[in-house]
Amino acid sequence: MIDRIQWLGHGSFFIQGPPLIYITPWRVARSPNPADVSLISHDHYDHCSLADIEKLRGPHTRVIANERAAREIEDCTVLRPWQSLTIDRACIKAVPAYSPTDWRHPQSDGGLGFVISINLYDIYYAGDTQVIPEMMGLHPDIAILPIDGHGTLSVDEAAQVVRQMRPRWVVPSNWGAASEGATWIDALAFRRQVGDDAEVIIPSQTSSPI
Repeated sequence: MIDRIQWLGHGSFFIQGPPLIYITPWRVARSPNPADVSLISHDHYDHCSLADIEKLRGPHTRVIANERAAREIEDCTVLRPWQSLTIDRACIKAVPAYSPTDWRHPQSDGGLGFVISINLYDIYYAGDTQVIPEMMGLHPDIAILPIDGHGTLSVDEAAQVVRQMRPRWVVPSNWGAASEGATWIDALAFRRQVGDDAEVIIPSQTSSPI
């Protein structure tokens, strides 16, 4: 399953299903294959880009977001923490994502991460979050974790989460953009810190999904 997940830059990912799932698309290329599902974690501009959502929207696309982001998006389904829905072969559960010690992602904003269960694998997209109690009960096969430390997990904290969750694979997010997030050096430092606790995948960015 790990080979069906593509990083699109910063915090954006594509899961080649079916269904075709885009997560927080930002600065993505237009695709000839519209999304079956677009998941929007919260209303910050780099995770809720209306232009990119529309680039990927087709007549049957389901856009799913937290309540604050859904106010900005036409024809959007709201998920609240711990709610779930099934689309085709994927079960999507919303989980909390917030920053207990930073003003940028308060719990009151209702930010989300997602657990996507597809093809007998559980994929955890943490969203913009620090270490929170709610994530400790999750044991995904694949974890996608922020490493930028901008009100989110730092490199050290993300490595700590890996040791507690014990996923088979982990992918760093919120890095690689010229003016946002962590750097390539941070991603390499994360891989060194994780060591043998999981296989860290540091993907190269491409302009469009495979």
